[in-house]
Amino acid sequence: MTEREKLQGLGRMQRAFASSAKGFVGAFRDEQAFRQELLFACLTLPLGMWLGHSGVERALLVAPVLLILIVELLNSAIEATVDRIGLERHELAGLAKDIGSAAVMLSFILLGVVWLLVLAGR
Repeated sequence: MTEREKLQGLGRMQRAFASSAKGFVGAFRDEQAFRQELLFACLTLPLGMWLGHSGVERALLVAPVLLILIVELLNSAIEATVDRIGLERHELAGLAKDIGSAAVMLSFILLGVVWLLVLAGR
């Protein structure tokens, strides 16, 4: 099978899982921000489950925490791609990194707003 041929079924799922595991390990190993946000998630996910009175409240309190991790993974992918292309300073490279960082910040703002609305609305 050539590199271009796409697997189907269980083989595709196994490859996708292996790639995802490599991504998690790489992010954990190389990205301090991801490690910090993972620690934050380990603290806030159980707290959100405990503070939520219903399934909907629990989902609203947990989802933004997971979104932070997702956005950080995407931001790290953007940074790795930009760095792979070249380490010299370029306006567009800096802008790409700044936009990724802004997305992470917005996910934290979303977390704060959702937690405030859910917990203060009681």
